[in-house]
Amino acid sequence: MISALTTARRSAFLFLAVFLFSSQILFAAQETAKPHGSETAPQHEDAHTAEHGQAVHNDDDYVAHHINDANTIELPFVEIHLPHLELFGFDISITRHVVMMWLVALVLLVVLISIGNAYKTMNASEAPKGLGNLVEVFVDFIRLDIAKSNIGHGYERFVPYLLTTFFFILLCNLLGLIPYGSTATSNINVTFTLAVFTFFVTQFASVRANGVGGWLAHLTGGTPWPMWPIMIPVEIIGLFTKPFALMIRLFANMTAGHIIILSLIGLIFTMKLVIAPVSVAFSLFIYILELAVAFIQAYIFTLLSSIFIGLAASHEDDSHAAAH
Repeated sequence: MISALTTARRSAFLFLAVFLFSSQILFAAQETAKPHGSETAPQHEDAHTAEHGQAVHNDDDYVAHHINDANTIELPFVEIHLPHLELFGFDISITRHVVMMWLVALVLLVVLISIGNAYKTMNASEAPKGLGNLVEVFVDFIRLDIAKSNIGHGYERFVPYLLTTFFFILLCNLLGLIPYGSTATSNINVTFTLAVFTFFVTQFASVRANGVGGWLAHLTGGTPWPMWPIMIPVEIIGLFTKPFALMIRLFANMTAGHIIILSLIGLIFTMKLVIAPVSVAFSLFIYILELAVAFIQAYIFTLLSSIFIGLAASHEDDSHAAAH
């Protein structure tokens, strides 16, 4: 248990650093690709507001605040404008979701490092207390019931990645539920980067277990060579459908839940007191459901990642078993 926490702590530095950098590159590519005319709408709205002397309220603002990215952070009585940065023509400005990921990474590093240091000073007969006890429950569950059950032999080398992925997604989901928070996992760039990491870890597991020749043989699907022109493209597409499913699943679930909650709340502004009690009751129910979804989606992403890694690593063994 102590070795698992220590390994996870060491791997968290590298994984979070590479992940945040990769996500920032995707944000930059997306912002750079936006047409220059996309900034005319806010200017028109400001002119309309100045002309009529009152603010124009858009229903989308109530619905999309927690899931849309922006260059501002809204706090009680203050609005923080984030700096605009460019590098080699790419817009690498710090956005709301980037700040939330930085905050998640900082919290994870502080908490896990402190718990890991506490474990070093404990005796074998001592039991962890407080937050350390809670983290141990998750670590043991992911290490034994997810990684070991689905990957099998050699699962230890993938435990740090699975632990970091689980805690990162979970904390991103939970921070998106608090007031003035924003759900980074509702951004397709973030879920895409997570899926890309799982893709590369899966291919690494496959090449490590089967060798380059075994990995290439897998693309033929075990069929005779006349079928290779059909099977090879199908298998290549199959390599990408798994991470694509991970990306869309996490993105869609975290986005849909927030839209439902905030749409119900938005009914209060449109139908006034007529629908307010019903909207509040349903919003409270969906909000509690979203709290469960935050844990479920982190669990599902980690579980599916371990399954994909296990399938890739055991391909050679399965082929030999089928041959005998």
